[in-house]
Amino acid sequence: MDKKEINKINKENEKIAMKVSFVSIILNTILSTIKFFAGIICSSSAMVSDAIHSASDVISTFIVIIGMKISNKEADSNHQYGHERIECIAALILSMILIFVGLEVGVDGIKKVINFSNNSINIEIPGIFALIVAVISIITKEIMFWYTKIVGKKIDSPSLMADAWHHRSDALSSVGSFIGILGARLGFPITDPITSIIICMFILKAGYDILMDSSRKLIDESCDEETIKKIKNIAEKQNGVLGIDKIQTRQFSSKIYIDLEIGADGNKTLEETHKIAQNVHDNIEKEIKKVKHCMIHVNPYKIKNIN
Repeated sequence: MDKKEINKINKENEKIAMKVSFVSIILNTILSTIKFFAGIICSSSAMVSDAIHSASDVISTFIVIIGMKISNKEADSNHQYGHERIECIAALILSMILIFVGLEVGVDGIKKVINFSNNSINIEIPGIFALIVAVISIITKEIMFWYTKIVGKKIDSPSLMADAWHHRSDALSSVGSFIGILGARLGFPITDPITSIIICMFILKAGYDILMDSSRKLIDESCDEETIKKIKNIAEKQNGVLGIDKIQTRQFSSKIYIDLEIGADGNKTLEETHKIAQNVHDNIEKEIKKVKHCMIHVNPYKIKNIN
């Protein structure tokens, strides 16, 4: 795949990601505003926590937009391998926001449970409007999760996938709000702040998963065994390749970089071995779309002695 084609695909993917992101910003802004006022008016700490979580979605989506914009910039003299890692950094920042929000929600819930247990406060029964808003939020956020996840997989965007799981954690947060509010209305007011603590756990889990995934990609983790096996099979099928001496892979955000050493007949000319290497290079990049760079080194083939 030549440079122009790669840039064209990147631009198309960026447009798709921007569309998803703007839809997400609009819906999350509306939802967080409605949930916040519903939480205040109906005296529901779970709903207020849920509103804060939705508001953090807006911030996270802006991070996704910035990450996508910068990561799709063409390579330059200072960044000769491109800017893809910026997207991983965006996902990393998003995970930090999720963890921070989760801890805030959890601490607030714990304080209310302790104060209620010590008879320091009376917890008001949430209004019915908060229950209705929780149901609307669950449906909306679940739809956004699947929409963002499908698009994120299609364009292979780690930051968009991270944003999708943020939507799912928000949907789970709203499920928790619904249970807490319903429990409080049925005569168990303590369920509302307890739900805030449960919501905290969901948010922290989502943040941790995104943190680990983006960290692995930033430290050049190798590809999975299935991908490595596929690379070997493609190389070994090419004419003139007599063996695979060494293979090293690394994930560079959503892209793959390969260093491959192949064995060829040592009596062939430089031009002939170059054609073999070029053929291996072209077929690997053609069959594995995630490969951005493939370096092929040719060694004189040596028959291994088997005793």
